[in-house]
Amino acid sequence: MDDTNLTQAINYLEAYNLEIGMLINFGSKSLQFKRLINSKFKKIV
Repeated sequence: MDDTNLTQAINYLEAYNLEIGMLINFGSKSLQFKRLINSKFKKIV
């Protein structure tokens, strides 16, 4: 996982107004994952 992948995942969270996301890399020798939090999340009441 590089900064490009992290940036794209955060952009998706912001675009769809999602609070939490997970970036998973199945392509490496061992499983890599990162939990992402959208700091711009707005709860719709």
